[in-house]
Amino acid sequence: MKNNPMACDLTTGICGDAGESGVFELVDLNAPVKKVDLYYATDPICSHCWALEPVMRKFVKQYGKHLNIRTIAGGLLAGWDGFADVKNGIGKPSDVAGHWREVGAHSRMPIDGSVWEHDPIMSSYPPSRVFKVIGQQDEKLAAVFLRRAREAVFAFDRNIGKDEVLIDIVNGIGLNGEGIVAKAGEPAAQDLLEQDFALAASLGVRGFPTIIMVNEDKKGVKIVGAQTLEHYAAALEQVLGEKPTAEPMPALASLLQEEKLLFSKEIETAYDIDRDEVQTYAEQQLAGLPYKKQELLGELYYTLETAD
Repeated sequence: MKNNPMACDLTTGICGDAGESGVFELVDLNAPVKKVDLYYATDPICSHCWALEPVMRKFVKQYGKHLNIRTIAGGLLAGWDGFADVKNGIGKPSDVAGHWREVGAHSRMPIDGSVWEHDPIMSSYPPSRVFKVIGQQDEKLAAVFLRRAREAVFAFDRNIGKDEVLIDIVNGIGLNGEGIVAKAGEPAAQDLLEQDFALAASLGVRGFPTIIMVNEDKKGVKIVGAQTLEHYAAALEQVLGEKPTAEPMPALASLLQEEKLLFSKEIETAYDIDRDEVQTYAEQQLAGLPYKKQELLGELYYTLETAD
């Protein structure tokens, strides 16, 4: 009799119900990994977002299996007409330089800031639109673009509000710079940006960086400002309802091959080493790789050498 555990079938050799799968069935005894949605509200010219890079990278590397990440372009600077940040003493582009340098000195993520004095950025919307256009094709490449844009503007003093700079950056990540930047100038690209602005508003975002983690019950935590790894790990634990296990960081050689450029502070944070240990550590870990060690604004950084 079907579904009777005492009924044994001489043909199948089964006592009870064989199920729909028959004799062979793949099973997975691993418990499903709990995940949360992480919204990262940011902007290409947000200095504190640049300062957060070392911590954010380590957090994602260690806890990424629990995260569905969505980066939101927040729209920090539409333009200078009528703009004033009285609280921070910013009323014109040149006022930003000193503020950026303070953030750089405090975080030790190099920030030149001179771009605001000799070639000021008129709006953060152009690089944000490029980010959104690339994201439609490939979200991972969009993240790479955002990193390269930040390197360009903060460390290497380039105006990422200009088409020619954006084209160069996009070409550098293997895409058609002219085509992408042209598409970013179309109304549809601004529509994508407006959708992000609306999402940020619905999440209660008022400043950058803001990270919001939400679980499947639509309950979450909002963390404003650049915080420590411990802050983000504790927030993740609260939202998950259980303590997540941190994955080990990849070896420095693998990380540099992936990232292409790492500043000393990023290496220190990733591997929990002191500033004066970085050179020795890098020499040991990067032995055999064609890397280059350079200095910028008093900070070491490492890149992979490429063939001309």
